[in-house]
Amino acid sequence: MRVSNVHLQRLAIFTTALTGAGVGIMYHLQQETFAKSDYHKLALQKLESCPVAMETLGSPPLKVHNIHLSDRANRVDQHTAQIKIPLTGSRTGGYLYTFSVRDPDCGRWTLKAAVLNIRTGETIDLLKRPRSAEQ
Repeated sequence: MRVSNVHLQRLAIFTTALTGAGVGIMYHLQQETFAKSDYHKLALQKLESCPVAMETLGSPPLKVHNIHLSDRANRVDQHTAQIKIPLTGSRTGGYLYTFSVRDPDCGRWTLKAAVLNIRTGETIDLLKRPRSAEQ
């Protein structure tokens, strides 16, 4: 039984489109999983509670972009989460580098490090008190 080239071409196009749609859906679902996670929410709450960082970014509005899944800075397992969150404000953008640890007893995530690296080269540690508050 012979199959015509036209049928094979259609099958190839259909398979490519179906595979592309599947990959797109999986990418979207993975991004949703990151955005809904406690370690991601804790990091953004800490950023939003820092007026210096928000003013430097030019926020609001603050736009949180998708995490680059192939970036080696993003590692998540059952006990630790290290993520690099890209974001922009109206003035500039940067990356929020975070490290969180999960308590094995209660399952609650704790933010251990949150550092905002801004495109201009400025770095803001969100877990340290600003100098003006210490004085």
